[in-house]
Parts: sequence; structure tokens; C-alpha cells
Amino acid sequence: MAIKNTLHNLVIAAAICICIPAWSAEPAPQEQTTVLTKIQEITDRAASLVTKAVDFLGTRYKRGGNNAEQGLDCSGLVRLVFKDAANIDLPRTSLEISRTGEKIEPNELQPGDLVFYNTLKRGFSHVGIYLGDNKFIHSPRPGGQVRIESMELAYWKKRFNGARRINDDEPQN
Repeated sequence: MAIKNTLHNLVIAAAICICIPAWSAEPAPQEQTTVLTKIQEITDRAASLVTKAVDFLGTRYKRGGNNAEQGLDCSGLVRLVFKDAANIDLPRTSLEISRTGEKIEPNELQPGDLVFYNTLKRGFSHVGIYLGDNKFIHSPRPGGQVRIESMELAYWKKRFNGARRINDDEPQN
């Protein structure tokens, strides 16, 4: 439990650091307040998504699984995290999820964004949640458990399909 709590704190700290941009010029006080409010909203949402995702570490994989008690597949994990943390209903499969939200470039990734991979010889067959620092959390395969992995591993680099940002105003299913 202590390790999981420490991991929670590290992941949240990374999410907060990644979401706060450096200032290039001193903004006007009202503009600064608006910008800081927006940053706080983004940071809160990212922290909520990341914290909820980390809660599922160690949950066993189950094909078609959509609850922690029976097991989760990759899209089941993503759907559950977004429903619990942001009250957003996402489609059932990774391919369907890949059609929602806003397409983003890898250099634009922020904690809480979705990363997609080709793991079954077809595009967008796997999805995970970006945590920051080139790490993502996902439910990998039968016999596996929800875990954190580096996007820098050759396996994942070779299979990367793209990334999406799910907005709070996503249409509900």
C-alpha cells in the first residue's frame, strides 16, 4: 500500500509539472488569473485521471472486461477511468475511442491523454492513458495486469498509432 501511495504522489507531481507552461512574458493580472484558472482546471483533471488510472494497477486483464472485480481489457480500463474521474462515457473499443476527442501530436502529450498502438496487426487495436515522462498505463494482454510502461521501449515505439485528447464536452453515448 505504501508503494502504491508513493507512486500516486509521484505520478500526480509529474502530471502537475508537465501541465504548467513556462511564461515567455509577464501577462496582465486579469489575463494571468484566467490563464492560471485554466491551468488549474487542466491540472486538476489530469491529476484526477492519472490518480484513478493508478488505482487500477495490478488489476488482471480480461478480454471484454469492464470492471475491476472481474478484470479489464485496455479499452475497459480507459472507459472506467474516464467515467469515474471525469464522468465521460467513451465507446467500447479502442478503435471507436480513437475516433473521439482531438488528435494531438506526440510532442503535445499531457497526462490524461490517450495513446494508441497497433498490437493485433490492425491500427488502433490497443489504448492506454499517458501519465507523463513518456510513460503510460494500460491493461496489456491475457495473463497480464494493469501496469505502467515506457513509450520508449522498442516494442511500443514501433507500434505507436497516435494520440487523442478527450475534452470535457465530448458527446455522451
